[in-house]
Amino acid sequence: LAMLGTKKLIAFIPTKDAGKSRKFYEEQLGLKFLSDDQFAIVMEANGIMLRIVRLQDFTPQTFTVLGWDVKNIEESVAGLSSRGLKFERFPGLQQDALGIWQAPGGAKVAWFKDPDGNVLSLSQHG
Repeated sequence: LAMLGTKKLIAFIPTKDAGKSRKFYEEQLGLKFLSDDQFAIVMEANGIMLRIVRLQDFTPQTFTVLGWDVKNIEESVAGLSSRGLKFERFPGLQQDALGIWQAPGGAKVAWFKDPDGNVLSLSQHG
């Protein structure tokens, strides 16, 4: 039985507009472009492959589909905001001026969307 705990993870996210997605993930988020073919744009983030899969149509999920663990969430949110990213606000969640919510366990989370409406997040744990 092959165990996957020691294998590299590959993440997938859908897009209807590959050009907009590539620009967003490469220029706004700073991921490294690897390749582009008829199926997906392939990016890399800290050793993890992200395949941005071309789809004719899809409905974005209302929950987080991809996130990054950061050391200083306030600094990360401020930096991405200065690059034009808009952080989401959710009714019923107590978010600070930057849009950061603190979970009961102490983790801090902020959400934003990619050009296709996929919900992405930054989080700081511990």
